[in-house]
Amino acid sequence: MKTDKQRPREGAAILRTALRRNLGAMAWGTLLMGLYQAGETAFPIALGLIVEHTMRGGRSLQALAVSIGALAVIITTVSLSWRFGMRILQKANTTEAHRWRVKVAACGLQPVARDVDLKSGEVLTIATEDADQTADIIEVVPLLISSLVAVLVAAVALGLADVRLGLLVIVGTVAILSILSVMSKRIGSSTQEQQARVARAGAKVADLITGLRPLHGFGGNHAAFRSYREVSTEAKHQSITVAKVNGAYAGTALALNAVLAGAVTLTAGWLAFEGRITIGELVMAVGLAQFIMEPLKLFSEMPKYVMIARASAERMALVLSAPPVMTPGSEHPSPGGDLEIDCVRHGTLTDLKFRVKAGEFVAIAPYQPRAAADLAAVLAVRVPPAAYEGTVRIGDKDLADLSVEAVREHLLVNPYDGEIFAGTLRTNIDPSGTSRTVPEAVEASMLTDVVALHREGLDYGVRDRGANLSGGQRQRLSLARALAADTDVLVLHDPTTAVDAVTEQLVARNVAKLRLGRTTIVITSSPAFLDAADRVLVLDDGVIAAEDTHRNLLANDETYCLAVAR
Repeated sequence: MKTDKQRPREGAAILRTALRRNLGAMAWGTLLMGLYQAGETAFPIALGLIVEHTMRGGRSLQALAVSIGALAVIITTVSLSWRFGMRILQKANTTEAHRWRVKVAACGLQPVARDVDLKSGEVLTIATEDADQTADIIEVVPLLISSLVAVLVAAVALGLADVRLGLLVIVGTVAILSILSVMSKRIGSSTQEQQARVARAGAKVADLITGLRPLHGFGGNHAAFRSYREVSTEAKHQSITVAKVNGAYAGTALALNAVLAGAVTLTAGWLAFEGRITIGELVMAVGLAQFIMEPLKLFSEMPKYVMIARASAERMALVLSAPPVMTPGSEHPSPGGDLEIDCVRHGTLTDLKFRVKAGEFVAIAPYQPRAAADLAAVLAVRVPPAAYEGTVRIGDKDLADLSVEAVREHLLVNPYDGEIFAGTLRTNIDPSGTSRTVPEAVEASMLTDVVALHREGLDYGVRDRGANLSGGQRQRLSLARALAADTDVLVLHDPTTAVDAVTEQLVARNVAKLRLGRTTIVITSSPAFLDAADRVLVLDDGVIAAEDTHRNLLANDETYCLAVAR
């Protein structure tokens, strides 16, 4: 038997999985909703029987009491079965949607990225809206079955009165469903395209928020806004298209149902006029023609919801069935080992080669910012080892042979744009709540002034993306998180670009002191960190062009002096 990880995750398979693990809830929901629809349909049948009994002279208080009691039982059955049936189905729906949200989020948060052409904003839309719409299949199937029960009960009751009435209901229902099933296919394809465009707009605005500050710096914000406006307009037009299709579908369904109800009523009236059915049967037929509108409406809407659920499931399959970008090894690096970059070629890195000994504090001064980003990506395993030439070794073991989890535990690369999430200062510094060095990390990163500024201290609330913190405070908070992780090898990429010079000097000294005896690499052009390092590697044109202490390089290398002096 295949496991969840091995099972194909196409749209149909996802829907089958959702249905299979909710069979119990759907069975109870179907039973209760079937009772509800049967009770709704039984009401006009009971009225017809009461009228028929009365017309035949059955007028007595006992008969009246029995009639009222029967109607009371029907009404109670309708009320309770609807309440408990929908409670069961909606609970199962919500639980199933949560399962898929967690599964999609887990795929997005895996150490090894998946080979899918989706941005984070699109994955977010899939994990929310698409997960909800896929789980709607849990309610759709029971409601479809219960609506079918109501239509069949009505058809049988009308057929007992006159076979032509029963056939009219059956033929009319089949015709309505045939017409609407064709329309529902367009709704499914339109909804899938709408979700894709909305997701792209969400991804675009996420990128825009992240890069808004640098965009303002060189005046690119207006072009970025125009780009988002175009994507957003496309999403709006597609949403309007979907709304029009849905409106046409709903209008057509309502019109066809009304035509069928009217045809049943007129046919029953004609049969009563001809004396082929009784007055009681006429009352029943007219009542059923009115009551059958609701199950027909539900029944006719089900194909639309099935197609929407299928479209959303197909979008979830884009994430869930995507293969991993790389297949990591299973080995673990030895603690206290060296970090070696051996002839790595990737992006702007042409033939990068250097070695950092265990416990050493090394600064890498990149002359080209792109080279720094490429080096950080390689070390953070954001680039699969198979995607570049050369070898990265941790503790004399190739990076390709190590599990990604083991690399993360041994080596931490803190990006210059580390995310700040909603919570508190403490939960941002120590998300897992297991670090024993939070006070030291706060002091080393000079985050003490932020903690002291607020009465709550480390429990001070932080908004999403650190909206209530300055740029320098966000950067120091990210640095504190990296230091609190206390890994064997720590790589910092431009950790103080938004910090003033005085604070930067203090941070550099504190980091060097806190990380004493553990391997630390700082990719930066900050003179403070370059001076605090044991040695400096100059990264120029993708290779190490020079190596010495910061002060010796200042004295002997004019290019270096121009590049890092402030």
